[in-house]
Amino acid sequence: MSEIKPGEKEVIRSISSQLIIEIAGAAIFGALSIVAGAILAPNIPRIAGWFIAIIDPISIIWIACLLIFGVRAGILCSVIGAVGLMPFDFTGWIGPSMKLAATISLIIVPIIFLKLYKRKPGIINSQKLKEPKNYVIYGVGGTALRIVVMELFNIIVYLTVFAIYANIITLEFLGLPQITGMTAILIGAPLINAWQSALDLLIPYLLVFTTKLDEKFEIW
Repeated sequence: MSEIKPGEKEVIRSISSQLIIEIAGAAIFGALSIVAGAILAPNIPRIAGWFIAIIDPISIIWIACLLIFGVRAGILCSVIGAVGLMPFDFTGWIGPSMKLAATISLIIVPIIFLKLYKRKPGIINSQKLKEPKNYVIYGVGGTALRIVVMELFNIIVYLTVFAIYANIITLEFLGLPQITGMTAILIGAPLINAWQSALDLLIPYLLVFTTKLDEKFEIW
């Protein structure tokens, strides 16, 4: 909690006003992610042999919303963004749904761990999450969960609705274009999700905590 300076009054938000701020934050960041997905994402270079962008600005926005406005806002923002992106994504509902599943997997782990902490007076959860050691631990746990979830998601998708595209997937990004199909999916999906998780967590951390945006809002 920021220090109260002489002449200033401490303002305690009501539950309803805080909820309104969380919803507003989720709506703004959700809309921003839709714009980023519609305008920026199509022009971002893709991982060779896959349909996945090298850097995903959408998930970065969703995680940033979580760090600033809290868990509820982060989840709501992700849902708003995923639904709003469906008309713009060439895969229809599949791409945004996979993106949502990947991001929620990263969010679930810190939610669980933060619930284990007994909140102390004057301490907000974002401060606990800001500690590099905690953030790394949560990030590794979230990444592990994301890899498992997305591996299963990829297998299901490429065995069903995207079956005709399965043989197009290769390990070209590893210098192994001859490896294709389900073998490439089983090897490549975990590596790609680990890479994207690192970016999805690191970039929002630097944007939010180095600029002290969390302290300016002090939502959670």
